[in-house]
Amino acid sequence: MEGAGEEARPVLLPPVQELAGQLGAAADVPARYVARAGAGNDDDRKATETALVPAIDLARLCQPGGDGGAADEASKLRLALQSWGLFLVTNHGMEASLMDAMMDASREFFRQPLQERQKHSNMIDGKHFQIEGYGNDWAPSESEEQVLDWTDRLYLKVEPQEDRKLDLWPTCLRDVLHEFTTGCTRVKDCLLPEMAKLLELDDGYFIDQFGGKADAYASVGGLQVLRDGVWYDVPTRPHTLLINLGDQIEIMSNGIFKSPVHRVVTNAEKERLSVALFYSIDPEREIQPADKLIDENHPALYKKVKIKEYIAGLYEHVARGEMVIETAKI
Repeated sequence: MEGAGEEARPVLLPPVQELAGQLGAAADVPARYVARAGAGNDDDRKATETALVPAIDLARLCQPGGDGGAADEASKLRLALQSWGLFLVTNHGMEASLMDAMMDASREFFRQPLQERQKHSNMIDGKHFQIEGYGNDWAPSESEEQVLDWTDRLYLKVEPQEDRKLDLWPTCLRDVLHEFTTGCTRVKDCLLPEMAKLLELDDGYFIDQFGGKADAYASVGGLQVLRDGVWYDVPTRPHTLLINLGDQIEIMSNGIFKSPVHRVVTNAEKERLSVALFYSIDPEREIQPADKLIDENHPALYKKVKIKEYIAGLYEHVARGEMVIETAKI
């Protein structure tokens, strides 16, 4: 996963922050940053409603013994996983001050002069792209066929800790990102067993799939979700986490849990800054629908896929505006 694309010689692209400062109107945005029709990007599917995304009280859901409202939280979690593929998490154990500090440190980094930000670049010697570091999308050529994200990001591997490339970690982020990652890992380790229980699988099923070397990447960079052909705005709440399922969970649950089609809409009036953690199974592992979910009445809907190959296909399909999960369906 980390080595993908390192032998390519991509076209150097200017930071989106610098481009945005030079533009006078939305019409000035370069064509390669404008989403094309298809893959849910049609202009006539603008969000007109707010998604009724369930909010899960994590402390109640995960309390020992399962009483005191745990069943109610589990019901809300099931609804979220089967309908929206995302949900909000409250009472998650992370202090508001930590979450504020994480956002403040992120803003501090992106407000540094470009020369300082580029000390953590995702370009090796200005020639080879690596997935970690500061920058934006890479383009294999001057062709505008590849649609690029209107964003700059700082993308760092945060777990396992021994795999961290600390030379890419800005000083202003190191301590708070470590603490934030620790808090998010506790949330993950609480949620995955509860998700397995909903499918009547062993509590450790999803945790075992991720294994002891689960990769976690932190990306610092108006979320909307597509459901039944309609785009919905995803609500936000202060100091609340938004959990978004990935394709890996949809495949392992045989489609019972949904990986949502989502997008971020730019705002011409103000900046958007988010901090996201992506958890992924070891790239060398293979996944498929859980055996206990397959029988004569419920055939497998997905093929066995190797994580490394699936991720490689993800980048290729996204560049073409296609959904890679369609390639895993039987």
